[in-house]
Amino acid sequence: MGVAARPLYAQQDPPEQAQRDRGRDDRHEKARPAALLPPPSRTEHALELDGRTLRFTATAGAIPIPNSAGRTLAEIAYVAYTLDGADPRRRPVTFAFNGGPGAASAWLHIGAIGPWRLPLAAASAAPAAPPALVPNAETWLDFTDLVFIDPVGSGLSHILGESEEAGGRSAKRGSRRSAPEPASREEGGPRYFWSIDGDVESLADFIQEWLKRTDRLASPKMLVGESYGGFRAPKIVHLLQRQRGIAVNAMVLVSPVLDFEGRRVARHSPTSYVSLLPSLAAAALERQGKVPTRELLSEVEAYARSDYLVDLLRGPRDQAAVDRIVAKVAEFTRLPEEAVRRHGGRLSSRAYVQEAVRPKQRVASFYDVTVTGLDPDPGSASARFDDPFTTALAAPMTGAMLELLNTRLQWRTGRTYHLLSRRANRAWIWGNSPNPPEAVSALKEVLSLDARFQVLVTHGFTDLVTPYTASAILLDQLPAYGDPPRVSSEVYPGGHMFYSRDGSRAAFRRDAEKLLARSLQPQGT
Repeated sequence: MGVAARPLYAQQDPPEQAQRDRGRDDRHEKARPAALLPPPSRTEHALELDGRTLRFTATAGAIPIPNSAGRTLAEIAYVAYTLDGADPRRRPVTFAFNGGPGAASAWLHIGAIGPWRLPLAAASAAPAAPPALVPNAETWLDFTDLVFIDPVGSGLSHILGESEEAGGRSAKRGSRRSAPEPASREEGGPRYFWSIDGDVESLADFIQEWLKRTDRLASPKMLVGESYGGFRAPKIVHLLQRQRGIAVNAMVLVSPVLDFEGRRVARHSPTSYVSLLPSLAAAALERQGKVPTRELLSEVEAYARSDYLVDLLRGPRDQAAVDRIVAKVAEFTRLPEEAVRRHGGRLSSRAYVQEAVRPKQRVASFYDVTVTGLDPDPGSASARFDDPFTTALAAPMTGAMLELLNTRLQWRTGRTYHLLSRRANRAWIWGNSPNPPEAVSALKEVLSLDARFQVLVTHGFTDLVTPYTASAILLDQLPAYGDPPRVSSEVYPGGHMFYSRDGSRAAFRRDAEKLLARSLQPQGT
């Protein structure tokens, strides 16, 4: 799920299940009793896929997150799939989570790499679409065990002892305005779990505890994080390496935000326009019936990072520069020059939708600008609308996850399932630093500390939420960290959830399998 997406959460709260005491102290009990999740459920499955059979065990459950006094602060829910008959010391295990912040891992789980998937074709994206899971021929279970984690507040994971509404509302990302201070680990609560550091610590706690409980500390390990999950993943790996003595072999970042500086609306800085232009050109190719490739986009990529940037820096008072920008941007985006000129050649994602899609009385998804829907108010000058891809799929995604958990995996909890928690997303504490949050520093530390660590960064061509060029610019600033380089990148047809397209999902699987294989090769080979 994407960064700061419109919340996608589900049904009303059912009655809480009976309270069970697990050793919490009296003060905690009096704060606000909260039902604990039931014990793990283990089920056996066999999946027939393209001439191959996968026999595996599925475990749905939760792991408590305590403070140093042993008081349970929260429970993190998960679903793990382990292949039967494999040597656990040699068998890789992959931990996967989405972003938000506040998003459950459902998108990666039943959209991309789990054993079952919900078809996510744009043509069928609608709240009334049937939530029917089908076998996933592109599952990664062939080459790695899978653990899907719902961070605290998302999915069925929850805070104990106090209302989750108590988190308050934080300042905007990178804002210099005073934001709430995060709580300490000992305090817990929303101000701990819904902060950058608390989120990273709690997920590292979960990974460490799962590895200990399952005797998998010796297993090769990989992390997969999408969107904001791609921001937290390098920080989690760094913490595991530095504080927990746990090595991670590889990491896959899916449509990541590596530095929130690039997410700012560029009122005075041109960098966001530079990052966005190649994705707008990719959308133009799709409108012409062409499949975007790096080769087809090489000219616009080079222009965006050279002449376009130079002319943007000249400013709007340089009419010759504006004329050059308007002509080139119109050429690459296939928009009329007069439309591009209205924005001075500086096309934001909203400006693009306004000019390219709304004249047809339609709106577009910022997560995949090729996915459009009916404009709810075509006569309005401003575009306010639910996302025709992510919001349209909220109901079937939630229904499919509940069917999977309740019926197929036999883990009934009686709790609300949050595909994306509005409370966590709005209450997120980004910190009071004058600089926007970034994960590039953690990524550099991890790469320098472990000479075998491998990274794959993936994006979709037509994603306007986290444009692929933004990551490309940041990755180009990294040192080589050895020969051959250990950071690779791939861009696939599609948007933020490019894996919704069959061909992109298959290519993604192949690239991830190759990455994991490289990370397990002996040094020097």
